[in-house]
Amino acid sequence: MTVEAPARKSHRTVGWIAGILAAVVVVAVGVLAVAPSRYLPWDTTPFPDVDASALTTGQATVVELLRDEHERQRPGTFYSDGVEEAWCANFVSWVMREAGQPLSNPNSGSWRIPGVYTLTEYYQEQGRFEPKGYSPGVGDVVLYDNSSWVGQHTNIVVAVDGDTATTVGGNELGKIRVHTVDVQSDSAIVGFGRLT
Repeated sequence: MTVEAPARKSHRTVGWIAGILAAVVVVAVGVLAVAPSRYLPWDTTPFPDVDASALTTGQATVVELLRDEHERQRPGTFYSDGVEEAWCANFVSWVMREAGQPLSNPNSGSWRIPGVYTLTEYYQEQGRFEPKGYSPGVGDVVLYDNSSWVGQHTNIVVAVDGDTATTVGGNELGKIRVHTVDVQSDSAIVGFGRLT
């Protein structure tokens, strides 16, 4: 019977730990490489300068509300009547209500539509849903499907430059954040809800 030396056992354990840590790092780097910027914690894009003179009154109101809420950074429960839940669609619903363009939940009639699927359903029923390929305008709502690694999501367009839209969304890592998205190539985009 052979007895393994304690030093050899210690080196083997250190080797296993180093291997596991290396695998974790490789997976983390891979996830971060494919994740859209809206999911990266260090993405601190500032609110863009938007020329309100080029916007309709409705668009300008939406942009101003988004700017104010981005500065305030209120908790998600503020936009969801105190309910603790994913709040990106609640945020969109709240902004539209405050902008004088309230949505109506097709299931309850409430101004608040708490889910992205129901938000998509609402825009379809209203004849205001545009599929991928549409060029959104300021105030339009972007609707994302489950193909992204964090599930369904939604946010609002505040600026457009070619195929690049700058959006503001709630519940993006627990905050209201700004980021850009290529509206033609982002595979998670299902479509858009037109402002009007």
